[in-house]
Amino acid sequence: MSWPMIPPAPDTPACGPPVPADDGWVVTRHADVVAVLTDPRCVVPVASAGPPGTLAWLRGTVSRFSAPDRHPGRRALGVAALRDLDPDELRAAAARLAGETLDRLAGAGPAGRVEVMDRLARRVPLEVLAARLGLADPAAAVPAVTAVAAAYHPGAEPAAVARADRAVAALLDLAPPAPPEAAANRIGLLVQAADATAGLIGAAVRHGLGAPPPLDTADLLAEVLRLDPPVRATRRVATGALRLDGREISADEALLLRFDTANRDPAVHPDPDRFRPGRPGRVLTFGAGPRGCPGERHALALAAGVVDVLRDRCRPAGTPARYVPHPTLRVPTDLEVMFR
Repeated sequence: MSWPMIPPAPDTPACGPPVPADDGWVVTRHADVVAVLTDPRCVVPVASAGPPGTLAWLRGTVSRFSAPDRHPGRRALGVAALRDLDPDELRAAAARLAGETLDRLAGAGPAGRVEVMDRLARRVPLEVLAARLGLADPAAAVPAVTAVAAAYHPGAEPAAVARADRAVAALLDLAPPAPPEAAANRIGLLVQAADATAGLIGAAVRHGLGAPPPLDTADLLAEVLRLDPPVRATRRVATGALRLDGREISADEALLLRFDTANRDPAVHPDPDRFRPGRPGRVLTFGAGPRGCPGERHALALAAGVVDVLRDRCRPAGTPARYVPHPTLRVPTDLEVMFR
């Protein structure tokens, strides 16, 4: 069949050599992004510690924002928490909960419409994952994780930080007893999954709900991750001088790595704007190197379970999607579908 073209989001930069920006460099080529992600001289901006049980404490304790010497041990805590979670079981559990949710909503909305983001994309993956990670009340964990995710990255408003502080305390009460670092990294898995998994489901619904049934959902998600990634960029800081694609990067300069552009690099993905499931070539949305996402298989399984059900029971509603303003994330605020 003839697959459609999906243009990049309006503010996606062009693919090319690193270009200077107000606060450092913007890196867009696939090979350059991989080079930075795998170069030990390029490190994640480290979060400062804060009072125990607060958002600042969480950010200062999770592997995501840890210094290179602390990262391996903290990452191992998250990997251990995921070790016994079977992706196939996660997919089946997400599909069951999504189906039960649609059963309750059938006929309840206007003209058989369903709002995907709040009802399914933001709730189902987190509730399933929270249950498997041992939280006492998985449904109650969902709004708490959402509140933390809203303030997780720098620049959040004070009111959002205050809500996140209360939410971190609530999540610690729900989490199974564990040493502080282990508890923080268990919660961190949920927070990392919140926007990224919801955004992936939203993008899959927007671009792939009308795809032919023979197309496997896993292949659909892989191409959606390439063309409309929920995590559009990540940051690194050069700890020493380095040369990148002919550009001299000085120590302490910031690097903004654009996954959205690198995933459309024609050197890796010919005809890059064409939606073509099953194409070869590495997609960078989950990162690479020692800080690549440890929960990639789990996130894809949770998203696939929800999308499986939506593909079977729903069709596009034809309404435009709106997006949460954010410098590095792309997550719809609302997205409607219709029952078949």
